[in-house]
Amino acid sequence: MNPYLVASLLSGYFLILIFVAYLTSRSATTDSFFTANRKSPWFVVAFGMIGSTISGVTFISVPGEVGNSAFTYFEFVMGNFVGYLVIAFVLLPVYYRMNLISIYSYLEERLGFYSYKSGSFFFLLSRTIGAAFRMYLVAEVLQLAFFAHFGIPFGVTVMISIILIWIYTTKGGVKTIIWTDSLQTFFLVSAVILTIFFIFRSFGWSFGDMLTKVADSPHSKVFDWDWRSGRFFFKQFLAGIFITIVMSGLDQDMMQKNLTCKNLKEARKNMLTFSVIFVGVVWMFLTLGALLYIYAESHQIALPAKSDDLYPLLAINHMSLMIGIFFLLGITAANYASADSALTSLTTAFCIDFLNFGKREDLNKKKILKITHLGFSLLLLIVILVFKAVNNQSVVMAVFKVAGLTYGPLLGLFAFGLLTRYRIKDRLVPIVVITAPILSGLLNYFSEQILNGYQIGFEIIIINGALTFSGLFLIRLRNK
Repeated sequence: MNPYLVASLLSGYFLILIFVAYLTSRSATTDSFFTANRKSPWFVVAFGMIGSTISGVTFISVPGEVGNSAFTYFEFVMGNFVGYLVIAFVLLPVYYRMNLISIYSYLEERLGFYSYKSGSFFFLLSRTIGAAFRMYLVAEVLQLAFFAHFGIPFGVTVMISIILIWIYTTKGGVKTIIWTDSLQTFFLVSAVILTIFFIFRSFGWSFGDMLTKVADSPHSKVFDWDWRSGRFFFKQFLAGIFITIVMSGLDQDMMQKNLTCKNLKEARKNMLTFSVIFVGVVWMFLTLGALLYIYAESHQIALPAKSDDLYPLLAINHMSLMIGIFFLLGITAANYASADSALTSLTTAFCIDFLNFGKREDLNKKKILKITHLGFSLLLLIVILVFKAVNNQSVVMAVFKVAGLTYGPLLGLFAFGLLTRYRIKDRLVPIVVITAPILSGLLNYFSEQILNGYQIGFEIIIINGALTFSGLFLIRLRNK
C-alpha cells in the first residue's frame, strides 16, 4: 500500500478523534474525567465497549487462529456471554449501590485497607503490562505498513501513538472515551464486514452460498470433547465465564464505562445489549477466518509462518485497495480503542485508590490528574520499548501470561467479599495474593506431568482465584 496514502488515512483518522475529543471535553471537570458526570447514553456505551473489548491482538489473531483451532474459540465466547449476565445482575448492583468511582473501593469497606490496596495494585500491574503488550504487537504492524517506509524508528512510532492517545484523552477522560470508542468500533466492525463481503463476492457466491461453504469447510468445528485438550468444551466455557467476570466485571477499565450511565437500569441495558453484539461480532471474526483460509487456498497463496500474519497479508497485498484501507483503519481503531480506555482507567484507579481524590479536598486535582495521566503514558512507552529490546516473542508472551495470573487474586478477593460474611486479618492479605499466583504458575508449568497429561488453559484463572479464596478463608476471623 502506498505509504503516502497510509499517512493521509492515519492523519485524517486522528484529526477526527481529536475533533470528537474537543467537542466532548469542553467544560470538562475531574468528575467528567472519572465518571462523565454519569450522563452517558447506555446505547453509546454498549456499542463503544465492543471496540475496547476487541483489541488489535484479537483483530488479527482470532481470524488467523481458525486455521489452528477452527471455531473452538466460540466455546470460550459462550462462557463470556454468561459472565456478562453475572456482571449485569450481581456486580453492577453492588457498584451502583455504593456509588463507586473506583470499583476497588468496595474491597476497603468489605475487607480492609490492605485488601483494597492489593486489589488496585494488581489491576494497575495487569492492565499496564496487558495494554503495553497489545500496543507493542499492533505497533509492529503499523511499523511495517507505514512508518518503516519513511525510516522512522520503532520507538518514535510508539511515542507518536501514545502522544496522540494522551492528546485526545487528557482533558475529557472517560467522557471522551465513550464517544471515541463508538467511532472506533464502527471502523473495526466495518473492516470485518467489508472483508467478508469482498471474499464471498469475489467467488460469485450469494450470502447463503457463503454460509454453506464455511459450514462445509474443515475450519468450522465448534466443539471439542477431548477432556485432556486445551480446547475441551467445559474447560473453555467455564474459563470464559470467570475470565469475563474478572477481566470485565472486576476490571476498572471496563466497569468505568458502565458506571457513567445514569442509573443501574441503564447500565444493565448497556451490558446486556453489549453482550449480544459482542457474541455476534466474534462470530463474524471466526467466519472471516474460515473465508481467509478458503481464499488463500483458492488463489494458491502461501500461508505465512505465523497465523497472526494471515489477515494483514491478504488484506494489504492480495485484496482490493478499499479492503486494505479499512483493514488499516480497523486495526488502528481496535488498538486505540483498547489503549485509550486502559490509560484512562489506570489514571482513575491511581488517583482514587492511591492519591485519595475522593477523600481529600486539599489537592490541586486538575494538576495532579494531568501529571498522573502523563506519567502512565510514559510508563506504557517504557514497557513497550522493553518488550522491543527483549526482541523475543516467547519471553514477551510469558510476561503477558504472568500479568494474566495477577487477575486471579481479584477474583478471590471479590468472591470472598460477596459470598461470605467473614472478616479477615487484613494485614496478611498481601501474602495471600502474592502466594496464589506463584502456586498457580507452578501448577500450570508442571500440569502435564502431575495431572496425567492434562493441559491447563484459560481455567488457570479459576484455580488462581480458588487459591486466593482459600488463603483468605485461612486468615478469617471468627466473628462475621
